[in-house]
Amino acid sequence: MSLPIRGVDVGPDTRCDHYDSELDVVAFRFACCDAYYPCFQCHNAVTDHEAVPWPEHRFDEPSVRCGVCDATFTVPDYLDCAYECPNCDAPFNPGCGAHAELYFETDGE
Repeated sequence: MSLPIRGVDVGPDTRCDHYDSELDVVAFRFACCDAYYPCFQCHNAVTDHEAVPWPEHRFDEPSVRCGVCDATFTVPDYLDCAYECPNCDAPFNPGCGAHAELYFETDGE
């Protein structure tokens, strides 16, 4: 059973009310509630707690999900994929990299 994708007006490809371009087809798993969200704003809108990014010691577990093919993969796989799904080649939004620290622990945390 796959984990739910939660958020605000989440569409079939994981686009949400906050990010809905053709490239916005990724959902990120948050450690605090073990669910996927299309963006940090969705997490903040539908929960009553502070978001906890995916911890580095769990980077070997799936924590990123493609909204096109529903494949899940690890943070290292996501970081190495050049903003393209490793399973179906769907393009991902490179802008997500600007706030990666909101989704997973990064160097310096």
